[in-house]
Amino acid sequence: MKVAVFSSKPYDREALESANRGRHQLVFFEDRLRAETVGLLEGFAAACLFVHDEADATVLEACARHGVGLIALRCAGHNNVDLPTARTLGIRVVRVPEYSPHGVAEFAVGMLLTLNRKYHRAYQRTRDFNFSLDGLRGFDLAGKTAGVAGTGKIGAIVARILLAFGCRVLACDPFPRADLEAAGVEYRAWEDLLGAVDLLTLHCPLTPETHHLLRRESFARLRDGVVLANTSRGGLIETSALLEALRQGRLGAVGLDVYEEEEGVFFEDLSQSLLSNDELRILVSYPNVLVTSHQGFFTAEALREIADCTLGSLDAYAEGRELALAVA
Repeated sequence: MKVAVFSSKPYDREALESANRGRHQLVFFEDRLRAETVGLLEGFAAACLFVHDEADATVLEACARHGVGLIALRCAGHNNVDLPTARTLGIRVVRVPEYSPHGVAEFAVGMLLTLNRKYHRAYQRTRDFNFSLDGLRGFDLAGKTAGVAGTGKIGAIVARILLAFGCRVLACDPFPRADLEAAGVEYRAWEDLLGAVDLLTLHCPLTPETHHLLRRESFARLRDGVVLANTSRGGLIETSALLEALRQGRLGAVGLDVYEEEEGVFFEDLSQSLLSNDELRILVSYPNVLVTSHQGFFTAEALREIADCTLGSLDAYAEGRELALAVA
């Protein structure tokens, strides 16, 4: 089966070709799929997409005209696909529901530790032979209250790690987990959690209900000095409200592995360009803000799992078998 792989990087190609072993004809495009590039799909039976590819109604209608019957997402989230339109057009959509929950969870906790103990700032200082400790003071995690928004597979692992650090862990999720409660996690309403935490980490899918989960009213409820990390989806945080809270000096530190308008920026080398996103330029200029480029998932284990699941779905579709990982 001929498959167009969009938003592909060298590591995508290596992992997918290793898992493919010649079963399918994989054609790799660095371009993102969007209305301007959908013409590349002429002659393909399937399109393999990543988080920043766009599969809205216009793109899906063009996919149908080109004979594309399957959208295979190399990610867990599917908010970039118009699922109702896909169903109407008879285009199947599959995803990789989980690929490295431990990797993302470990990255999130590592980000919290870095923000608190300022590893990134110390690294830059010592490279200039500045060994002063001024401005590098952190705090013990033991005894602090940590908030975990979303306790799916990733959030649950984060909660257990934070418990092991000696934190009191409060969580918010519409589906509380008995195993976490038994371990000591306390579930709270979102509004109650916000005012009680010293650390806050986000692990929610991006849905209409969670869009701008952290907005001006939310930031107003937080204690001064909260350390915030988002390794889930950029749209969970209202960027203008975040900048306002930073300008007011109310946040202790912020870590963003995702960003509300990261399309066309994250995963790209723009070091020789002028960054056009003014809000992102301001964010990276703050000494208490750490921005990474959506790398929380990026482990060897995750790349293998993404490739294996994706190729398994392509096999099932080509052979007319049930699509176990279908969302449409």
